[in-house]
Amino acid sequence: MLPKQSTLRLAALSGAILTLPLLSGCLDHPLKPAELDTNQTVRDQIQLNVNKDVDILFVLDNSGSMGEEQGNLAANFGAFIDVLEAEDVEANYRLGVTTTDNGNPWCPGTTPEAGGLVYQSCTDRLTQFISQDGNTNVQNVACQANCTLSSNDLGIGTTNDGPWLENIEGTTNLPAGVSTTAAFQCLAPQGINGCGFESQLESMNKALIRFDTQDDPAFGFKRENALLAVVHVTDEADCSYNNQWVSIFEQSGNKVFWWDSAATFPTSAVCWNAGTACTGDPSNYDCVAQDYDVDGNPISDPAAAEANAVLHPVARYIERLQGIETAKKEINPGQEVIVALIGGVGDTGQPFYADTADQGFMSDFGIGAGCSAPVPGATACASNADCMGVGLGTCDTAAGFCNESQTAVPPVRLAEFTEYFTPDNMFTVCSNDYSPALEAIAEAIRDQLRPACYTECVQDQDLQTPDILDPECAVTESVGQTNTQIPECLKMNGQYVITGGDYTQPNDNSNVCYVLVTDADGMSTPDPSDTMSPECVDGGYNLEFKLYRRPGFPALGGSTVSATCILSELPQLDCPNLE
Repeated sequence: MLPKQSTLRLAALSGAILTLPLLSGCLDHPLKPAELDTNQTVRDQIQLNVNKDVDILFVLDNSGSMGEEQGNLAANFGAFIDVLEAEDVEANYRLGVTTTDNGNPWCPGTTPEAGGLVYQSCTDRLTQFISQDGNTNVQNVACQANCTLSSNDLGIGTTNDGPWLENIEGTTNLPAGVSTTAAFQCLAPQGINGCGFESQLESMNKALIRFDTQDDPAFGFKRENALLAVVHVTDEADCSYNNQWVSIFEQSGNKVFWWDSAATFPTSAVCWNAGTACTGDPSNYDCVAQDYDVDGNPISDPAAAEANAVLHPVARYIERLQGIETAKKEINPGQEVIVALIGGVGDTGQPFYADTADQGFMSDFGIGAGCSAPVPGATACASNADCMGVGLGTCDTAAGFCNESQTAVPPVRLAEFTEYFTPDNMFTVCSNDYSPALEAIAEAIRDQLRPACYTECVQDQDLQTPDILDPECAVTESVGQTNTQIPECLKMNGQYVITGGDYTQPNDNSNVCYVLVTDADGMSTPDPSDTMSPECVDGGYNLEFKLYRRPGFPALGGSTVSATCILSELPQLDCPNLE
């Protein structure tokens, strides 16, 4: 619903003032001389939801069963980047990677990242791709099949940049010739020697804390104006336990969550039993996240759960991320946090909960598999004969490896967390091709990176060209108390000058300029770059802004851009489809 109208008498320039979070590709237009002295109808200040900046945190499972999945993610990551770098998106993105290892008494041999960003090529940490018992080696399938670059090749350690990948205004923090896709293929694989009691949600939480901690290497990853996206990739249930109740894993504890109280060590079934409640048919349960105290009693009071639940309540993590989203909405009201899961769900993206006849699986995980599929393992083969006694006994000749059975635990807690923020954004980890999932996740991000539609009907200042809108606008960038007028990008013969595939700054002293886009059908003006975005056309608007920055001169933190344009006196005629 549009704001209430008011009438003002302006001595110089009249119009709607829109404050835009400065990202890559928003606003543009210069102030022309004082011939604008007129009476105009204006609206109260309107904030335009424009955002090209996005910070993306990947929380990757590095437990013993994740070798093939990590290779799958790396091999198909181009589908994700292709969306973000598409010409009509051109996101200013950052990519950070952490693991699900947050420590556990039964994982003394791991080195928990606890939310710390990992920024090292997998080729320089190949020992992490050998299981702790030495029986499984996924160095090739998880790392070397997709990565040939060392940390030195990626320029890691040569600058003071943060431990993440980024592409800002088309400029990356990588050496020339190295794409962010190629770099991520080396950085993302995390190995298989991490803790098997995965703490997906708590690892995410600690990463978010690190982003705000000044002496942490990850400080500053999360930008104030940027869209935030969190992607979990895992084949296990969340086990984000409260350290106060670590006894649920101990042999000396009461073992109420253990599958077998006579066992000498716990399995991941503890995590399932301590965090879920299932009712109904065992062949098709209804399962929900549930908080329990150390004696196995359900906790219904949220305040009591925060202190006494053995696994941190899902509400803890929802509130954490919701707080970030709320703060961002104060800058961009339409902005939402994006959450995605590649986990133990079916092909439809929906979890399935059921017991299994395989009692070994039940004792290991507390529930049957949420998905399963044959996948190439770590044993090379040329035919089925090479796979006798290995995995499923068949050879994936295309991949050159014996097939193994890939299974994943259904994600009750992670599913509820994901659905709260981004419904229908869950994908199966059992697929042998993550391209569709990665593309869909990137599209959800893309939907938040909206074009800068000017949400008022702008007046045409040149009646000699009735089919072409000639707006009169002024654009100002504000950083704190400092306001700077932004000029329009260079024009010649009525068209913007394109240099090296990008718009041209009007002079050597300008590092940012704007472009006015007015062609709703792509045929009204001779300039092919003048076509408005479908979102602006669908809203009935007649003007869109784009902002272009000189490479190496990104927007400063906290920057905003305000645009003011003379409005139409007859919007019902000039903009008949205005919402």
